[in-house]
Amino acid sequence: MIEKIAQFGKSDSGINREAFSDADDQAREYIIGLMRETGLVVRIDEIGNIIGRLDSDIDCPAVVTGSHLDTVPGGGKYDGVIGILGGLAAIKSLKDRKLTHPLELVIFAAEESSRFAFATMGSKAMAGKANLHAWRKAKDEHQVTFAQVLELRNLNIESIPKAARSKDEIKAFVELHIEQGSSLVSQGVSIGIVDVIAAPTRLKITVEGMANHSGTTPMEDRRDALVSAAMIILSIQEIGLEQSASGTVATVGALKVHPGAMNVIPGLVEMWVDIRGVNHTSVIECLQDIKDAVSTVADGQDTAVSIEMLSSEKPIVMDPMLIDVIESSCRAKGITYMKINSGAGHDAMNISYIAPSGMIFVPSQNGISHHYDEYAAVEDISTGIDVLTETLYQLAK
Repeated sequence: MIEKIAQFGKSDSGINREAFSDADDQAREYIIGLMRETGLVVRIDEIGNIIGRLDSDIDCPAVVTGSHLDTVPGGGKYDGVIGILGGLAAIKSLKDRKLTHPLELVIFAAEESSRFAFATMGSKAMAGKANLHAWRKAKDEHQVTFAQVLELRNLNIESIPKAARSKDEIKAFVELHIEQGSSLVSQGVSIGIVDVIAAPTRLKITVEGMANHSGTTPMEDRRDALVSAAMIILSIQEIGLEQSASGTVATVGALKVHPGAMNVIPGLVEMWVDIRGVNHTSVIECLQDIKDAVSTVADGQDTAVSIEMLSSEKPIVMDPMLIDVIESSCRAKGITYMKINSGAGHDAMNISYIAPSGMIFVPSQNGISHHYDEYAAVEDISTGIDVLTETLYQLAK
């Protein structure tokens, strides 16, 4: 099934299945078919989250699992996907067990930020945290708006608040995922139990200089936006290194240069910055240091620089009760485990606002993710499914 889903958006550079793309639509239809074959009653909410429910006649809060199907450009086969297929396998094996709570599998829409610069949009909407003011302005690189993309799929951006679920609808949420790091592999441990998720802080920095002829403008008379941007990028690298002892990282992951001609001095540069950490104080210090560095470069190079805050979220602590249940599931099956922080954001961090939430990590070979070489062994995935199944059973019985 993993290989089948990988065909949707597959290319020589990796899996290109960005949110609400044709490849994403195809993968979603495939999963909906599997969910219905398993006996789930399927519905799609106002932002496009797919929700499959087992035993929908039970009038109790649901025990929920799931993840996402969309990828970054050139992504891998396992990120998000094992949480969906693992959740489906777990629910299938629990169909004939006596449960007092219904089970749900959720495929969250638009988890990755690569298309519209906003991450975990589907789970934010489900948690009642949709930012419609910002999302109305969101566009992809082809200038297609988020609202237009929804409309093509018979969804209305103004209806997104209706996707919010109340706290009494969900008893607990558990997400199975690859680690996307190397801690489990290096320690030789089978399962990671997440205790803190490092939520992202994201910025767009715009540098304005003066475009001019590259051959006729003396070096001392230039206001080169790209030179200023390069200085800012180096500063962000140094600031990230200074905060790395606290587990904080800072990355400039995308850059646009205008007008983008070899013989024209760049007059405008846009860059996108991603800051992550589990220590909120460290993230704030990193952010302030970046602002100071930007001001210094702007003054020294006579280039105007603006900073737009795209998102700023606090690290999320997973529910202690769920951590205990996952631990007990590991011990019951004789599976090695360790507590672990997540440097990547996940849908679980949003659902934690409306329900106790937890995460189960399985090893990622060489710690690689968001890349075609991303890999998780079938044996490790199976171990993760065993732990997920037992955890869901303990919560739903």
